[in-house]
Amino acid sequence: MKKILLALSSGIILALAWPTYGFPLLLFFAFVPLLLAERQLRLSQVKRKGLKVFGLAYLSFFIWNLITTSWLRFASIFGASFAVLVNTALMALLFLLYHKYAKRQSTNRSLLFLVALWISFEKLHLIWEFSWPWLNLGNGFSEYITWIQWYEYTGTFGGTLWVWILNVVIFKGILSYQNKKSKRDLKFLLLKCAGLIIVPILISFGIFKTYSHEGETVDVVVLQPNIDPYSEKYNMTNLKFADLFFELSNSKITDETDFVIAPETFLAESTRLPEFDNSLLKNRFDQYVGEHPNVNVLTGVSFIDTFSNPQLIKKETNQYSKTLWYDDYNSAILINSNNKVQYYNKSRLVVGIENFPYQDILKPLIGDAMIDLGGTVAMKTTQDYRGVFTSSNSKFKVGPIICYESVYGEFVTGYVRNEANFLSIITNDAWWNETQGHKQHLSYASLRAIETRRDIARSANNGISAIINAKGEITSSLAYGEKGALSGKITTNDKMTFYVLAGDYIARIAFFILVFVSLIGFFRRKKEKL
Repeated sequence: MKKILLALSSGIILALAWPTYGFPLLLFFAFVPLLLAERQLRLSQVKRKGLKVFGLAYLSFFIWNLITTSWLRFASIFGASFAVLVNTALMALLFLLYHKYAKRQSTNRSLLFLVALWISFEKLHLIWEFSWPWLNLGNGFSEYITWIQWYEYTGTFGGTLWVWILNVVIFKGILSYQNKKSKRDLKFLLLKCAGLIIVPILISFGIFKTYSHEGETVDVVVLQPNIDPYSEKYNMTNLKFADLFFELSNSKITDETDFVIAPETFLAESTRLPEFDNSLLKNRFDQYVGEHPNVNVLTGVSFIDTFSNPQLIKKETNQYSKTLWYDDYNSAILINSNNKVQYYNKSRLVVGIENFPYQDILKPLIGDAMIDLGGTVAMKTTQDYRGVFTSSNSKFKVGPIICYESVYGEFVTGYVRNEANFLSIITNDAWWNETQGHKQHLSYASLRAIETRRDIARSANNGISAIINAKGEITSSLAYGEKGALSGKITTNDKMTFYVLAGDYIARIAFFILVFVSLIGFFRRKKEKL
């Protein structure tokens, strides 16, 4: 019973630490109860220790996943269940591997193995087809941006490492106190933990207070149309949406406006890609730009491209019939007075709804079942580079981040390496109603601003649309469910942060450490118990 209570404690503490309602200080000792429960089991004489460790870890991580991401149920019960249960199982498997390793090796080496394993797992969640990095530990500080200004050097993996260092120090300190019962050692532990927490925060505060950058001023208007994605959005024509675009933007546009930004798939009616340039829809936007020649229109659009040539088939291509295929794009476009439309296709896809992971393996087993997280169920076609849009005056270069892509730190740096001097995020967060989902998604955008030191203009269909500065501060916003437009000024930046240049180097180092300590653990046995 004691071990179950310890496992419950870890799960509850992790959940209470998470944005946007929690307090991230709890993350620094959240894993300690579970580590203590695992150690008690490992040193006991009970049978089936591995199964019991897996069960305890599953309990902890199920509570964490359920409380923090159960908002997925508003889009799909099946999707929410799959995400919670599978992600929980993967996390529990990590603790089982740690348990197996700790039976063979010393405490220090085992904990090093666990930290490297967890960081490697978080990196896996950023790159594989079942990608779900929502609960990567470094995200947990997104509401406390004054604590993590050094993310411009480390990315969110710096936060993950910070969390694990504190958990390891506290766990080892408790073991030492249990052995020696030394109050002096306990005081030293408290001082060490205080230093490990306070010093990085003080460094961050210093960066926060002194950071600034010089650049061009960009006047932006961000639209929030507040369209119901379950009914109204897919029952209106693109010409009707164009009228709404003009109505909302004209309420805020001025002669100084440089960009008007509309959300993901704002033009939701699928448009045949080869016909767009000569379409009535394009003509309407050309007329609008003609009336506002300095304005650059950035909006989300759904494109479709059909073909009969099998040589054009891509990994994500969909099939109409035996001789007809189509590519379905969730795209961003830029229209301005230069007449040539600029395109970018969303490339980090929502598992299941936009991307069927590991089709060759799973399709024979589950057919066309999808993890329905909202939208359509066609596979989306991607591109392998981060496209950057250039304004008509060539001064401004914007990275058009689409929705889920904004959760991926190193991915977003690709826009900056391709010379984006500010970022936009266009998204549709209405699938999950008034829950933590859209709030967390907005909060994570602040992490991307800090990592890249780029201002962000965020347009969300139902909200929350916002202007975010390079320090991660939300300087203005429109509330969820509010229809309207938001105007603001952002500043460009041409400098690249260390994180932009180096990427997820902490994760890569962790992987090499994991390989090294795994080889040692396999070939060498533990000589003494601690």
